Amino acid sequence: MTYPTVTIIMATYNRANFIVESLLSIQKQTFLDWECLIIDDGGTDNTKEVVESFIEKDNRFKFYLRTNDYLKGLPGSRNYGLDIAKGDFIIFFDDDDIPHPQNLQICVSELSNNNDIYFCRYVRNVFFEGFHYDFDLSKDYTHFYINDKDILQMLNNELQFNSCAVMWKKICFKKHRFVETLMYAEEWELYSRIVSAGYHGISIDKCLFYGRKHLRSNTGEFYSNNPIRRASYVDAIILVVQNLKQKQLLTYSLKRYFIATAIDYEEYNLFDGILYVLDLPKFEKVKWRVFYAILPFRLKIHWLKKVVKNKIGNLELKK
Repeated sequence: MTYPTVTIIMATYNRANFIVESLLSIQKQTFLDWECLIIDDGGTDNTKEVVESFIEKDNRFKFYLRTNDYLKGLPGSRNYGLDIAKGDFIIFFDDDDIPHPQNLQICVSELSNNNDIYFCRYVRNVFFEGFHYDFDLSKDYTHFYINDKDILQMLNNELQFNSCAVMWKKICFKKHRFVETLMYAEEWELYSRIVSAGYHGISIDKCLFYGRKHLRSNTGEFYSNNPIRRASYVDAIILVVQNLKQKQLLTYSLKRYFIATAIDYEEYNLFDGILYVLDLPKFEKVKWRVFYAILPFRLKIHWLKKVVKNKIGNLELKK
């Protein structure tokens, strides 16, 4: 029996209006040896009928209903996909986005030609409403390598690891799965856990994916202050801190970043939760409490300085 080189895992929920465009873009991939597992999370629209029209013409598409062995939600649906995936390489595509036609080809090439890397990260751009199919088809790009020393940049989003902007070797998921109780930041938590486990990768500066922005997405709901998404982000932070502490990767900068982040989540007592996980000596704990107490004032002063600087700059421009 032959298996596909790449498994695309696409979790879906009531996206019949978007999924057709996404599936068509997968069919237009220049790399042909793939399977696309469409995992329905129990939607109530006509997604199944829409997908069946593709399956009839292209058996690389497969449709599954998430079973009750997995929790309802995006993480559970993706874990189901991971358990039935047959490809050597794994990539997650969302049901409302558009992959670049060279996405699979370039990532497979990078991963196949370097035994020392386990994932290929690339640039992801966003679009609103209609998508303009004007792809850069060149194969000229620069790259750099990523390891556990880049964890801080991953976590503070200087080095963004969007869920659909990475292709992985399947071995990365042998011991690592999505936390199914998380309803936001599940890939942020998982991907940092994989990299902290010693799986190194490559990042290329070519855009290979286009994410559709709309308010009904998980990210859109998070930035609209949806309490479920916000609470999940807090849970994800605690899990990340626990993992990094266990692996002895919690630097001062990482501690500072998480404690500063906690200011925006006071209703969830995130700061106390982080201190509990850190289990610090008494003197160090006091130092962080002082840091946390005065940080809002420092941020206010920084903001005022920035406002004054901008006003002075504007006055000088008018002279």
